[in-house]
Amino acid sequence: MSLQQLRFLMPPLILAGFVQAGVYWWLGWKDIALLRASCAWTISVTAGLIVTRGLSTFAKAHPVIETRLKRKIAVIGSDAHAFRTAERLSKESQNGISVLGVFDDGPRHPGQAQVQGTIASLISLSREIKLHGIIIALPPGAENETQIADLSWRLRGVFADVFAKPYMLHGPDVALPVQTIGAMPFLVLQRRPLDEWQRLIKKVLDVTVSLICVILLLLPLAVVAIAIKMDSPGPVLFRQPRLGFNNRQFMVFKFRSMYTNASDILSVKQTSRDDPRVTRVGKWLRKLSIDEMPQLLNVLRGEMSLVGPRPHALQTRVEGALLNDVTAEYIMRFHVKPGITGWAQVNGARGELVTTDDLRKRVAYDLEYIQNWSAWFDLKIMALTLVREIVSRNAF
Repeated sequence: MSLQQLRFLMPPLILAGFVQAGVYWWLGWKDIALLRASCAWTISVTAGLIVTRGLSTFAKAHPVIETRLKRKIAVIGSDAHAFRTAERLSKESQNGISVLGVFDDGPRHPGQAQVQGTIASLISLSREIKLHGIIIALPPGAENETQIADLSWRLRGVFADVFAKPYMLHGPDVALPVQTIGAMPFLVLQRRPLDEWQRLIKKVLDVTVSLICVILLLLPLAVVAIAIKMDSPGPVLFRQPRLGFNNRQFMVFKFRSMYTNASDILSVKQTSRDDPRVTRVGKWLRKLSIDEMPQLLNVLRGEMSLVGPRPHALQTRVEGALLNDVTAEYIMRFHVKPGITGWAQVNGARGELVTTDDLRKRVAYDLEYIQNWSAWFDLKIMALTLVREIVSRNAF
């Protein structure tokens, strides 16, 4: 344990000692049992503080844990400003920051340092690794604000905080929040909607409730599986690729509700009311939203959450256009894990997407949920799902 940590522990221990001494003086040192219990409490608390501090210090010093705790930062720029920023962050971070490199789309002139890749490659990299922040460090110039606006637009779907050097913005933009990274201040252009602590709370809530549901519903779900098997030939579960958190693809699980030879893996054609492809059992599964229950497995696998924007199939279209091309805000839904249910669903925005207004309405609800997330909000949506959606007329 370091001297700095011991100094951190001393004030509360000294305060506890003074409180103890005051209690003893008031009692006249007569209650021997209380005296022994108080001494035991003091010793155990002191030992606990020393042990926990020592373990945390040892854990942080371990190479594997130290690497996982590092914040991964990328820099966007084209000249010496960007490379100096990356170099300073690497030197002054005291091993707390890992700089992935400098990225830029512009042509490189002879003698200029080579960049790590293009901005498109940075966006692709953010899908593969946990990227904490992106710093825009363009050279001074009158066109900075236009370039920043363009970069912010391109980076809106990346799950990372986005910062800019203060000299690059003027006027009302200087009122943006400021955050210090290493020893340098940056203006905050974009923040991740959920911080690490909030994501941990949501993860614990998801796993706990999902495990309880799986245990309680194991027998009813087995009955559903038998009914599906008896009603029509084919597998019990239907697997379909969807886009999830940070625009990553995963396979979603559902109870099969269509005839096997009519199943549409890519969902080129959306399911409509009285769809002839739906089986007799499947009609009731969809009516009661039971077909979604196997997605509890997706939650336990870490691919989905109990509550979040509903994931759509890859080729889902509305009025002939892919969903991502209809509204620019659609990509913002990928900043959180997709959910079995969501704020849009409990407000009646579910079922077939017929018009672009249907999609915009759902996206608006999804973004409202992301911006106002809390554990209580999740619990509220779960309760409303049981009340409103299981017998919803919009489910088919």
